[in-house]
Amino acid sequence: MAMKILIVIVFSILAFVLFVRYFESRSVFYPTREIPVTPSAVGLDFDDVYFKTQDGVTLNGWFVKAGDGRCTLLYFHGNAGNLGHRLEKIALFHQLGVNIFIIDYRGYGKSTGKPTEQGVYQDALAAYDYLLADRGINPEKIVGYGDSLGGAVAIDLATKKKLSCLIIDSSFTSVADLGKMIFPFVPSFLLATKMDSINKVKGISIPKLFIHSVNDEIVPFALGKKLFDAAAQPKEFLTITGGHNTNHIDSKDDLLKGIGDFLKKYNYL
Repeated sequence: MAMKILIVIVFSILAFVLFVRYFESRSVFYPTREIPVTPSAVGLDFDDVYFKTQDGVTLNGWFVKAGDGRCTLLYFHGNAGNLGHRLEKIALFHQLGVNIFIIDYRGYGKSTGKPTEQGVYQDALAAYDYLLADRGINPEKIVGYGDSLGGAVAIDLATKKKLSCLIIDSSFTSVADLGKMIFPFVPSFLLATKMDSINKVKGISIPKLFIHSVNDEIVPFALGKKLFDAAAQPKEFLTITGGHNTNHIDSKDDLLKGIGDFLKKYNYL
C-alpha cells in the first residue's frame, strides 16, 4: 500500500511539473506567423531585411530610416504577436527623428526556429551585429529599447555589447517574480525561463530610462519600479498611464516628451 501511495505521489509530481513546463512554454512566448501590416501602411519607407544568428537561424527585421537620424533604436518587442503588431509604436518613435530597427525573434513572423530564452538572446546579438556590419552604425549611436519581455532581451544585450543607452518599457524583474504575482501556487524553481533582469541591470552603467504605467494590468507597476530601484546609476523613471498594450496611445504625448528629453539630455537627438 505504501509503495502504491509513493508511486501515485511521484506521478502526481511529474504530471504537475510537465503541466508547469507546458504552460510556461505557451505563456512566455506567444508568437504569430502572419504579419498583419507593414510600415508602408502609414507612409513609412522601410527595408525588409533578413540576417542570420550564430546558430544558423534566419531572422526578419524592418529598418525604418528617419532622415539624418542621429541614433538608431534597436527595438525588441514583447512576447506576443510579431513586428507587424508594433506599427503604432514604430510610427510614434519615428516622430522623434530616430532610425528604428525592429526584429522578430526566432519563431515569430517570418523568422525561422523556435523561441527560447537563450535563443532570443542570440537573436539580439545577431541584430546588433547586423547594425554594425551591414549598416555601419557606431555602437555609441545604438539605443537599446525593450518592450515588456523585450526589456529582458535589451538588458541582456547591454551586459554583452556596447550601447549608447537603454530604454526599458513596461518590463519586469524576472520571470520568477512575475510568476509569483500571477501564479503564486507555482514554485519558481520549476520555471525553466529565468530572464533575471534584476541582477543583470545592477552592472549596466550606461544611461537608462525606465517607463511603466500605473494601470498596467499584465506587468504590475511594482515590478517595473523594483527593476528601476535595482539598476545602477545613471537612471530615470517615467510614470505613465494606460493599459499594458495601450499606454503608447493613452500616454502618447508623455512618452514622446519623456523619451525625447532623455535622448536629448545625452545628445542622442
